[in-house]
Amino acid sequence: MQIISTNIGKPTPINWNGQQTTTGIFKYPVNTSLLLEGESVAGDTISDRKVHGGIFKACYLFSADHYSYWKEKYPELDWNWGMFGENLTIEGLDESKIRIGNVYKIGNALVQVTQPREPCFKLGIRFETQEILKQFIDHGFPGTYVRVLEVGEVKTGDTLELVKESESTLTVQQFYTLLFSKTKDIDLLKLAVVNEALPASKRERLKRYL
Repeated sequence: MQIISTNIGKPTPINWNGQQTTTGIFKYPVNTSLLLEGESVAGDTISDRKVHGGIFKACYLFSADHYSYWKEKYPELDWNWGMFGENLTIEGLDESKIRIGNVYKIGNALVQVTQPREPCFKLGIRFETQEILKQFIDHGFPGTYVRVLEVGEVKTGDTLELVKESESTLTVQQFYTLLFSKTKDIDLLKLAVVNEALPASKRERLKRYL
């Protein structure tokens, strides 16, 4: 896996349900390295820290491999890396194989895979239609957030080197499916509620299904 683009967003004013707010989802490639800090990427915009940023959502990674699929669905859009609001566009990232809890060295930062991205209305604003939300969920390749274990800089061309594979077999894609499925897979639930790489609040909510 390799970084092919580093992306940063500036505060962008938007109107949603008659109210003015801002978003950082309009991210675009930059020619500089990014500093991954404890709860965010330095210089990036996080408009609503209730749902973005923080220890378990410090940096968002999305796979370059899925861009062709979405370009075919939305050929009229002005495409560039960062379209999904990701800080790092990664070639070779496969959510069906990456385990939640995996630890990677990237640049001189150390990160841990925490949770998939759950789409909100701001992705719909970027794509100019809220229909993207269901399509994004159904496609099943949401990218992943990471926790920053060691602050450091990353740049285009850096590779993700697996330092420690999670003892849990729960993958990012499996957990993503679990979140949105009406009928919860009990075996996956059992893996999720004890996986400490996931936020405690998420694990507590899932316990009610057991």
